[in-house]
Amino acid sequence: MSGMVYLVGAGPGDPGLLTMKAAECVKKAEVVVYDRLADDRILSWAPPQAEYIYVGKASANHAMKQEGINQLLVDKAKEGKCVVRLKGGDPFVFGRGGEEALLLQENGVPFEIVPGVTSAISVPAYAGIPVTHRAVATSFAVITGHEDPTKGGSNMRWDKLSTGVDTLVFLMGVANLGAITEKLIANGRPATTPAAVIRWGTKPEQETLLTTVGTAAADVQTAGLKPPAIFVVGDVVNLRQKLSWFDNKEMKPLFGKTVLVTRSRSQASRLSMGLEALGARVVELPAIRFAEPSDHYEAVDAAISLIASYDWILFTSVNGVDCFFDRLLAAGKDARDLARTFFACIGKATAARLRQYGLVADVVPDEFRAEAMIEALRGQLAPGERVLVPRAQEAREILSENLRAYGAIVDVAPVYRTLTAEEDAARVKEMLAAGEIDAATFASSSTVRNLAEMIGGADLLKNTNVVAIGPVTADTCEELGVKPAAVAKEYTIDGLIAAVETILR
Repeated sequence: MSGMVYLVGAGPGDPGLLTMKAAECVKKAEVVVYDRLADDRILSWAPPQAEYIYVGKASANHAMKQEGINQLLVDKAKEGKCVVRLKGGDPFVFGRGGEEALLLQENGVPFEIVPGVTSAISVPAYAGIPVTHRAVATSFAVITGHEDPTKGGSNMRWDKLSTGVDTLVFLMGVANLGAITEKLIANGRPATTPAAVIRWGTKPEQETLLTTVGTAAADVQTAGLKPPAIFVVGDVVNLRQKLSWFDNKEMKPLFGKTVLVTRSRSQASRLSMGLEALGARVVELPAIRFAEPSDHYEAVDAAISLIASYDWILFTSVNGVDCFFDRLLAAGKDARDLARTFFACIGKATAARLRQYGLVADVVPDEFRAEAMIEALRGQLAPGERVLVPRAQEAREILSENLRAYGAIVDVAPVYRTLTAEEDAARVKEMLAAGEIDAATFASSSTVRNLAEMIGGADLLKNTNVVAIGPVTADTCEELGVKPAAVAKEYTIDGLIAAVETILR
């Protein structure tokens, strides 16, 4: 039985430019065949059991020849698999998707084409260069930077292209830039025509070199620009001076900065997106993962069986809220069983998550730490009142100990356990050693300890600006010999982002 092949355009690099259709395909893939332009976050959307096959092609360095890729798609489909061929940009804009589709058709393999956002338009746009503008350019052409060497000669109409089109966009042309510019000038394009070379367009490491047709080859060599890059020719390039936005420090104050995010993979997106909105390049290395507590929920399930006996429930984290309600629902109960209960939450984010379950926190201290919660409950807890604290297995005991000192009867029920993530830290270790990470963010003490374990000690963190979400996390950093460059004023993800911006802008 034949499977299905989706030839999917992954867009130019920014994962936010992936289409909804493309995302749907990746999420159901059993096999993902991808190249070097595919963002890691796009790859992470595939099911955990998916098979990943790298077939990346850099200039003069191919992991797999195109003929091999074509046959691979056929072979995997004939195994009955759902195959996603993830291609940078659009499959049919110099992506060789036509060749792959033809072999699939010849072998009777069903396939679909999922167009992507092409770099020919999006990359200039991210550099502030519109390929058309009513007052400047009414036509544009997309041209390959290197033709098929096996076809026995060029069929490029340089005499027509050079002067017949306002804006020229050459894809994959950096290696042949000298020959391209010579042809343009020889066929009538003035050497003074504005031009731009844009590398890693739409990604935080984007570089834009402004030049002219006559000096482009020499300027690229001097600047050391390497593929992947596109070459844009035309008067529209001059508009970058006014339209630059993506790499504009006033609009994106963290552009050019690299920030390490160590939250769990399920929690990292909000922090990463906030930093990227400010222009930062984000490197994610989850330092923690969540697992069920060692008692297999015995304590929390016992507490839930007697839930009506509790006067207060205290939540210390968003994850604690979610895990508690998972167990409550598993026991056949819901918010109605908490009708007589008061709630206290450490942090606005925790209170906001509780509200999603239809419940409003009665107490949220101004300072988001256990010590502030203890003070906020002073005088509110009557001796003998029963308090349930669903929390991480590894949490500090200060909260429960002080509440007991008030005379409360406190039951601590672990609802999750944090473990060191099973991630390859080699790349981050190298980047820290080379001083390539401008800031490392830590949203909990466990992320600090676990990352130090993953990279062979905390010494490498002295090569970057460590930013902690709050004083407890900052204390953990100092225990390991690393003084934080900044501690968030508000102990939230937004506060953490603001602290990073303050020290890096």
